[in-house]
Amino acid sequence: MKYFLLLFFCGIFFPGALMAQDRITGKTFATRSEVIARHGMACTSQPLATQVALDILKKGGTAIDAAIAVDAMLGLVEPTGAGMGGDLFALVWDAKTKKLYGLNGSGRSPKSLTLNYFKEKGYTHIPPHGPLPVTVPGCVDGWFTLHDRFGKLPMKEILQPAINYAREGFPVTELIAYYWQGNARILQKYENFKKIFMPGGHAPRKGEIFKNPYLANTLEKVALGGRDAFYKGDIARTIAAYMKRNGGFLSYEDMASHHSQWVDPVSVNYRGYDVWELPPNGQGIATLEMLNILEGYDIASMGFGSADYIHLFVEAKKLAFADRAKFYADPDFNKIPVSQLISKEYAAQRRKLINPRRAARSVPAGQLGHGETVYMTVADQWGNMVSLIQSNYRGMGSGMTPDGLGFVLQDRGELFNLKEGEMNSYAPGKRPFHTIIPAFITKDGQPWISFGVMGGSMQPQGHVQIIVNLIDFGMNLQEAGDAPRVRHGGSSQPTGEVMSDGGTLYMESGFPYETIRELLRRGHRIQWTIGGYGGYQAIMWDAKNKVYYGASESRKDGQAAGY
Repeated sequence: MKYFLLLFFCGIFFPGALMAQDRITGKTFATRSEVIARHGMACTSQPLATQVALDILKKGGTAIDAAIAVDAMLGLVEPTGAGMGGDLFALVWDAKTKKLYGLNGSGRSPKSLTLNYFKEKGYTHIPPHGPLPVTVPGCVDGWFTLHDRFGKLPMKEILQPAINYAREGFPVTELIAYYWQGNARILQKYENFKKIFMPGGHAPRKGEIFKNPYLANTLEKVALGGRDAFYKGDIARTIAAYMKRNGGFLSYEDMASHHSQWVDPVSVNYRGYDVWELPPNGQGIATLEMLNILEGYDIASMGFGSADYIHLFVEAKKLAFADRAKFYADPDFNKIPVSQLISKEYAAQRRKLINPRRAARSVPAGQLGHGETVYMTVADQWGNMVSLIQSNYRGMGSGMTPDGLGFVLQDRGELFNLKEGEMNSYAPGKRPFHTIIPAFITKDGQPWISFGVMGGSMQPQGHVQIIVNLIDFGMNLQEAGDAPRVRHGGSSQPTGEVMSDGGTLYMESGFPYETIRELLRRGHRIQWTIGGYGGYQAIMWDAKNKVYYGASESRKDGQAAGY
């Protein structure tokens, strides 16, 4: 007891410590308690969306019903990351079959747009905004595909909260207002963007009420008419006419032929835990590649925040991302060697390329045979859990804002490359490389944690850091997300380029100077930055006590709540 009081009054904080005490702020990093509940849990990037999820769960909806309601809400309250004009991916743990299911809800490129068009116009990269990067929005079909298999409540009831908020308005939060203003400066030149998203001539400021009656009308049509109202009705015709008028290629036929795809999740075992991701065209297997490489080292003995651990993490990332640039693409157009890429034997080969004392300037891809985002996770009273991620890409997407629909179309097509003959080369009717990835962890065939980290190429890096924090460093669910992160950038790009300067290691505040000095000595180029480390939500199932743990971090507006 004396020791406990000494620790308390001295303000010493040990991440992962078992003793209960007030959470200390102002130290290396601050954390708070996990949320614990019996019947249901929702962790999203916006508190109003979390409350909507709980309302759906309390009405008897499944975790999937609640996740759809959340996603519709986030398209309204956080349009800087999500919306009906974007794509969706999900992992679903079904308590009935005791099985994990994967959904790829990403859209394809316009069938009338060819690689030759870009060549003839002199493009070396697909532009980030305007009509050319627009691909079919897969979000709405993703909702209905999930609902058909795992839903319970009618879609009208599920979408009604977002419809009500869109008509009545909601107060914009500080973080979302910041991103909204940044997007508006770039996108306001595109037809209708200003009309929908800049009422009064400016992006909404913190605390201002924003209404989107256009989005309410669109959601209402979808709630009553189903997915065909979006892909085969007036909404699709409106999108096609708008795109044609603005020099785009996305057509009614592209919309009408779209479909989501059920896929088998893939996994590796990391120190007794099965970590699950979706296969390409997403980047989830980069997480699995990195974990396989790191498993060959005694990470726990190195300690959190040590130069040894961070160095190995960055070098493993470089190797996985070199493969990402070469191999990750639409499997309908390529034979992607997924099983080889995530094998332990391949990891052992790649591990040999790491110099424990020196940062690599460049690394090759293996020789094998043949953006902003929102993330949420929800669990229900029956044991179903869903890990879902959705995005416009680049915040508010392409800027293309179809007449009277209340949302912006995504710009995922930017992530194709324009080099002929590569796996991720542009082609008509093809899904681009995708950055958004949900994650799930099982233990001995039972669900353990559903989680995700937002933020472009940060996502697999964030997944690995969360998993290592939980398994190697013994942090709890909340601490694992609050702990400071690193992000390595620049060594390889999804469009195919592999840099030769070693890239840059960005480090969040909270790492000791001794670590930074040692990393510099090993040849890492380091920059300090307060942003760009993702946003994290997670739910853990405690099989012993039959309760859910929820976590959401302070880098976003997120909230974890249960009942």
